[in-house]
Amino acid sequence: MQNEKFEIIAKTFQGLEGVLAEEITALGGSDVTIGRRMVSFKGDKAMLYKANLACRTALRILKPILHFEAHNPDEVYNTLRNFDWEQLMTLSTTFSIDSVVFSDEFRHSKFVTYRMKDAIADYFNEKYGKRPSVRLNNADIQFNLHINNTTCTLSLDSSGESLHKRGYRDAQTEAPINEVLAAGLILLTGWRGESNFVDPMCGSGTFLIEAALIATNTYPGVFRQHFAFEKWPDFDADMLEELYNDDSNEREFEHKIYGSDISVKATAIAERNIKSAGVGRYIELSTKPIQSYEEVPAQGGIIITNPPYGERIAAEDMEALYEAIGNRLKHVFKGYTAWILGYRQEHFDKIGLKPSAKIPTLNGALECEFRKYEIFEGTYAAHKRATATEPPKPRPMRSKDKPRKEDKKPFARGDKKPFARDEKKPLRNTDGKPFEKRERKPIGDKERKPFARRDDKKPATRGEKGRFEKRERPTTPRTTDNSEARMPKKTTAGSRTRTRKTNNENK
Repeated sequence: MQNEKFEIIAKTFQGLEGVLAEEITALGGSDVTIGRRMVSFKGDKAMLYKANLACRTALRILKPILHFEAHNPDEVYNTLRNFDWEQLMTLSTTFSIDSVVFSDEFRHSKFVTYRMKDAIADYFNEKYGKRPSVRLNNADIQFNLHINNTTCTLSLDSSGESLHKRGYRDAQTEAPINEVLAAGLILLTGWRGESNFVDPMCGSGTFLIEAALIATNTYPGVFRQHFAFEKWPDFDADMLEELYNDDSNEREFEHKIYGSDISVKATAIAERNIKSAGVGRYIELSTKPIQSYEEVPAQGGIIITNPPYGERIAAEDMEALYEAIGNRLKHVFKGYTAWILGYRQEHFDKIGLKPSAKIPTLNGALECEFRKYEIFEGTYAAHKRATATEPPKPRPMRSKDKPRKEDKKPFARGDKKPFARDEKKPLRNTDGKPFEKRERKPIGDKERKPFARRDDKKPATRGEKGRFEKRERPTTPRTTDNSEARMPKKTTAGSRTRTRKTNNENK
C-alpha cells in the first residue's frame, strides 16, 4: 500500500497559492487545485514526505482523514465521538488540536477544540476507563480541524511546527521576514538563479539565504530535525532517509548573491545564519548603508529588499531613506530590475520611480505591496522598444494621412454652376400636394382699450373689499379696586397651584 494515493492539503499565505501549485506540480503531485490560502492535490506517502522537504512556500502539509457536515459544536462532538480513534492512537499517545473556523455558525474556535477533545476522551473512557493526554507542544499526534461554514475537515498535521521554521536561523533581528514569504516573493519575480542577486538592506539575511537555496535548488526542509509524520504508526524511516539524501535535483549557481546592511549587529546575525545554512560560498556580505553604493557589485541582476516601514523598525528620517533608495536605483543600478516590499504609499512616492507591477501581500498583519521597478538608461519609450518581444502595432490611419483620389479635381471659381430660379422645386405638404399661397387677413378697425393708469384709480375707503377696517382695542374700565379690573398675570405652574389652594381656603 506504499503507492496508494490519497488527498493532501498544503497551507500557505494569501497570494502565494499559484507559486505553491507550481512547486507541487513540479514535485509530481496530481489533481492540483488552488483554494483560499491552500492547494489540494493527490499523492502517495513519498509525495507527502517530499512535500514537507521540498516545498518552499508551504506552511503545513495536512492529510485529511474525515469530511462531515455540522451546524453547531454539539454535532461536531457527536460525529467525532463515533469515529474509530484506535486506528490512529492509543492510550499512551499524546495529542494536540488546532482548529481553524470560517463560519457564522461557529463563533469560537477554542470551543470547537474543547468539544473535539471531549469526544476523544469520552471514546477512550467508555472503553478503557482512561483517556489519552493532551500536550500542547511536541505531541505525538497533531490534529487539524478546519470548518468552512458547515463543512468540516479533520486532518492529520504531517509537519508539526510550521514549515517556515527551516532550522538554519541561529539568531534574528527585531523584525525578520517570514522564510516562506521571502521564498514566495523571490519566486513571484521569476528569478531562479539566472543572474546576480542583491539585497542592500538584508537584515538577518533571510532573502539572501532563500535566494541561495532557490538558485542551487536545495530543499529547505533538509535543515529540520523533525517532522510530525515521524511519530505516525505507519512511518517509513528508510523512505525519508532516501529522500533526504537525494541531491540529484541540485544544480550549480554561476552568479553571486550580494547583501549589506547599515547595522553591524544585523550583518553579524546574517553571517551566522548564512554559515548555518551552508551557503556562504555563494554570498558576499558587507556593512554599509544603501547611500554608500557608488557602483554596482556586478553587472546586471535583480534587487529584492524589504526596507523599514516605520512600524517595528524605523530610520531617523524615513522619507530621506526612500529618496536615497530611488536615487541609488536611478544613478547606480542601471540595467537591474528592483523589487521593493513596502507598506506606506507616501514612502513609495519618495522613490520617484514608476512601478511596472504591484503585487498586494501580507507581511504579518500589515497589508503591503511588492512593487517592481525596471531601471534603464534613456527614455521609457526607447526601453520598451528595445525590450519588446512583438513588433509594434501599426498606427491607425488619420484623415490627413489618406491619399487624395486621382479623379478629384481642385475647386475652381469658374466651375460653379449658376443658380436657376425656374429649377427651384415648390415646397409641398406631407401628403405631397404643393402649398397654397394664402393672403393675410387685415387687422380689424376695433380699437384697443387704453391701459388704465394707477393714479386714475381712487383710493379705496376703509371697510371696502380688500381692505381691513380698523378695530378699536377694547379697554377695561378702571375702578378703585385694582384686583378686579386688571388682567390676570401669567404665573408658573407652582404659583397656579398655590393660588388654587388659597382660593379653596377662602371658600
